[in-house]
Amino acid sequence: MGSLETGIPLKRNNLFRSFSSVRTERHPFSQRPRSRFSRFLLFKKLDYLQWICTVAVFLFFVVLFQMFLPGSVEKSGNSSLQDNVEVSSGDFKFLKEMGVLDFGEDIRFEPSKLLDKFQREAREAILYSPAFNRTKQRFPYRKPQLAMVFADLLVDSQKLLMVTVAAALQEIGYEFQVYSLEDGPVHDVWRTIGIPVTIIQAFDKTGIVVDWLNYDGILVNSFEARGVFSCFVQEPFKSLPLIWTIHERSLATRSRKYISSGRIDLLNDWKRIFNRSSVVVFPNYILPMIYSTFDVGNFFVIPGTPAEAWEADTVMALHKDNLRVKMGYELEDAVIAIVGSQFMYRGLWLEHAIILQALLPVLSDFPLDNNSNSNLKIVVLSGDSTSNYGVVFEEIAINLTYPSGIVKHKAIDVDADNILSTADLVIYGSFLEEQSFPEVLMKAMCFEKPIIAPDLSMIRKYVDDRVNGYLFPKENPKFLTQVIRQVFSNGKLSSLAHNIASIGRSTARNLMVSETVEGYASLLVNVLKLPSEVAPPKDVAEMPLNFKEKWQWHLFEALSNSTYINCTLRSYTFLDKFEQQWNNAPKDRPLSADDGPFLYSIWEEEKNIEIANARKRKEEEELKDRSDQSHGTWEEVYRSAKRADRSKQDLHERDEGELERTGQPLSIYEPYFGEGTWPFLHLSSLYRGIGLLKLDEMSYYIQSHMYTWTGYLQSTKGRRPGAEDIDASARLPLLDNPYYRDILGEYGAFFAIANRIDRVHKNAWIGFQSWRATARKASLSRIAENALLDAIETQRHGDTLYFWVRLDLDPRNSLQLDFWSFCDAINAGNCKFAFAEALKRMYGIKHDLDSLPPMPVDGGTWSVMQSWALPTRSFLEFVMFSRISSAIHGFLSYL
Repeated sequence: MGSLETGIPLKRNNLFRSFSSVRTERHPFSQRPRSRFSRFLLFKKLDYLQWICTVAVFLFFVVLFQMFLPGSVEKSGNSSLQDNVEVSSGDFKFLKEMGVLDFGEDIRFEPSKLLDKFQREAREAILYSPAFNRTKQRFPYRKPQLAMVFADLLVDSQKLLMVTVAAALQEIGYEFQVYSLEDGPVHDVWRTIGIPVTIIQAFDKTGIVVDWLNYDGILVNSFEARGVFSCFVQEPFKSLPLIWTIHERSLATRSRKYISSGRIDLLNDWKRIFNRSSVVVFPNYILPMIYSTFDVGNFFVIPGTPAEAWEADTVMALHKDNLRVKMGYELEDAVIAIVGSQFMYRGLWLEHAIILQALLPVLSDFPLDNNSNSNLKIVVLSGDSTSNYGVVFEEIAINLTYPSGIVKHKAIDVDADNILSTADLVIYGSFLEEQSFPEVLMKAMCFEKPIIAPDLSMIRKYVDDRVNGYLFPKENPKFLTQVIRQVFSNGKLSSLAHNIASIGRSTARNLMVSETVEGYASLLVNVLKLPSEVAPPKDVAEMPLNFKEKWQWHLFEALSNSTYINCTLRSYTFLDKFEQQWNNAPKDRPLSADDGPFLYSIWEEEKNIEIANARKRKEEEELKDRSDQSHGTWEEVYRSAKRADRSKQDLHERDEGELERTGQPLSIYEPYFGEGTWPFLHLSSLYRGIGLLKLDEMSYYIQSHMYTWTGYLQSTKGRRPGAEDIDASARLPLLDNPYYRDILGEYGAFFAIANRIDRVHKNAWIGFQSWRATARKASLSRIAENALLDAIETQRHGDTLYFWVRLDLDPRNSLQLDFWSFCDAINAGNCKFAFAEALKRMYGIKHDLDSLPPMPVDGGTWSVMQSWALPTRSFLEFVMFSRISSAIHGFLSYL
């Protein structure tokens, strides 16, 4: 707020979306409500000298503000403003009522949209609970499965945080699988806590071969893992709950560059990733504000991170020698650092000025050096390197009668770690009630520095006065002078201050661990929609306390000698590499329906062009004789020729495929939903895909007409390019309706093939194999394929059904349940009920069925996952029966 901000300016009248502002409307003059701090400034009985100094400094700032600060500051000799300006407290009150001062009371982040969504879903969950609805029974036989995705497994604070969270959540019933795009030393840490790790390749030609439907939720860490999002923006993984944790500021900073340089394409691409996430989690309350460009109402804050402690340890390890000398300080100097809120508001300079004024009386307590200069050095750590805050504040120090050279300003984005590590004492000079513990204060404590802070509620929660820090009443800054005299003795830190700093370091290294762990546990409860076969996790109160008290530092002790990773530098390097790849990539990239308004504008423009061309052709036909040959542009002729060539090539390939397929006794069809399943489909002549998902009409229009822009003509309605896939909805129009397509599932593929089967299938045997069987590595191997073909050709078993995915080997049936029990477990307890209802309708039974036909228990097993083969004539009989029995499948899907 104002012109002294760092980062994105926080304007008063332009609050960020989804932030619930608690600002009260401005009232004219005396009717405007005042904050507690402003009432303290106006009504507390301060001594006359303090009033004069404060008012003088304020008027000096007002003059600079009117000169469009930041800007040049001209010094007017050595005369003090106290000598040249006379002002009454009534004038000061009037200026405050006009709204010139602002102490940041309105800076709050409230994820109102997300919280409303959680509350609404909680009410619906109660409404449809087993107490109100018999169809929502639970038959839990497995724990909730979560996948954690990382860009790499290098050693950094983010891995420490997620290892701590995962270890704690395991204790209340969650199971994890870690995926990473690159390997690293943290691989062994995950194995130590019993979590398996898989290294995946993000840019392989076949895509990422992971069946994400095996998991109830996905946790993606860092924007550097964006390569894996190519899976989650495609069916059938688009609806999976996805929690994306972002710790870096780099993308927010770079987004402003995109806007200023007109790189809207890059900005929109990142927005698409943010929009896909169910929840975007930040570790503090400043990040969602600086990322407001990407906010779609899914931002959330779980406070707490070991990043400050990690960075402090790293700085101390890298600078084991005397950093004070390198910073220009003598060993006898007493260095006091004044820090403040991470939010820059217009009243922050006044708060810092009050701290400086409280320090003025202790100046005489410090000895002088050989040049008669005081050994007290004060550093104000605030603002960024691009602002004029330092020039202004040093001028303020002079007007407060500080000797020259004692008060210096350093930019927080350049010298923060060096100043905090060399300071003897750190004073928190902000009176803003923040939503979480200030990170700069936490880092100072991790550097084992004694801290002095106002007794704000969030600080009092973690700092005990004279135990791990010092507190002073925010209504009485004069008390700060007494505290400083207790901290220093004869110009040196007292032994009590050293002890307090040591205890403070132990506190800060594990600060807010419980808030972080409980925050993720609570978020997962709200985000995950667990199916009936999943056992709900325990309450977070049942979690052992040792998992909520400390970060898992001991797991990383063996990795302490690993190469230090500068996360900020690494994130900027990633963005540079990504932008370079984006710039080098051909602009004829394929479109997807997620591109939103951009796609619609192209579609509308192309439609208008076609309408204009049609009108023009019609006019030409009316003006010219029918015998005249129609004219066309070279571009139209070229397109027609290319279209004809492609048609011939596709027809030729299709003829070859048909001939090869006709010569074999079996053809296996693989039903699939969306592009996300393509890596699991086979390309040999024995297999043929059948797509069940119909793309949006607009996306289909663009993809099938604008091939010169997309670089290739994508197969219609989401079929694989170059493959001879069958469009199920074209053969069975019923599947155009999403309701029936979802209800029927893979049975829709059976009905689509059976409908006029001679047009697509000319083999004696037919088979089906689920793409998920391939993902589970339960599909036919090359040896099994040859054995199956040999058994069919020799008619070894006659008219029979072969299947190769067995219930007794299914990982979901570890308890080896019987047919009815397992069916109930995976269908929310509705299997027997649905069968009974279907049988009553099929056979016209009027009375209720007390029992169902018993299923054989003779040492055999059952087929699962729709992976089987049988003679084509038997398949048609099966489909005729399935038209009746599919009522069971549909009823189960509905329930």
